[in-house]
Amino acid sequence: MNDAMSIPHLIINASGVVQAVMLLLLLGSLLSWVVIFQRTFVMRRARNAHRRFEDRFWSGVDLNELYRETPSEQETLGAEHIFRAGFREFNRLLPKTRSPQAILDGVQRSMRVAWSREEDRLNLHLVFLATVASSSPYIGLFGTVWGIMGSFQSLSMAQQATLATVAPWIAEALIATAMGLFAAIPAVIFYNRLSAESSRLLGKYEDFAEEFHSILHRNLQGRGDAAAG
Repeated sequence: MNDAMSIPHLIINASGVVQAVMLLLLLGSLLSWVVIFQRTFVMRRARNAHRRFEDRFWSGVDLNELYRETPSEQETLGAEHIFRAGFREFNRLLPKTRSPQAILDGVQRSMRVAWSREEDRLNLHLVFLATVASSSPYIGLFGTVWGIMGSFQSLSMAQQATLATVAPWIAEALIATAMGLFAAIPAVIFYNRLSAESSRLLGKYEDFAEEFHSILHRNLQGRGDAAAG
């Protein structure tokens, strides 16, 4: 390949606007890969934590003992966080009211708040991936259009119209397009993958909250029957 048409040479000698577009796309691509690796680690950690906690929860351990075993709320994840929030509210309301429904409503509200926090934690920075995925092709297209405009300008000023006159401009324009796709494609793939994983985990958290709510409901019914007896 002619050195004048090599990719590094074309990037170095591209117009300022096209270089700015390439730099923006490169920055977006690098940041999106940082988000991809960080979010993948978070999802894997959340998935493993959920599996461990569910195994412990359904092992028949006493709920009070399990609550004492769980770390502080700032250190809990997923279903463990929801359990801690709900059981703490249950223990807080139990001596204050005789109404089982009031207790269960308070527990449900606490678990809903905890679930919402888990949703925010799992979906953190996914909007950035979606932004890179949707905007990068258009940013690259802007660089392409600018490069094509430059090729026409050089063609109009040339005494003899040859491919060599416009080739560098067209080449740098196509590089901008390629960089836009290079930034967008991984962002699209991993945004869909991470969003699906987040939705699966949140669905599991919601199922756990419903099951835990039912357990507490049966617990209150048992206390009521014992008191009536």
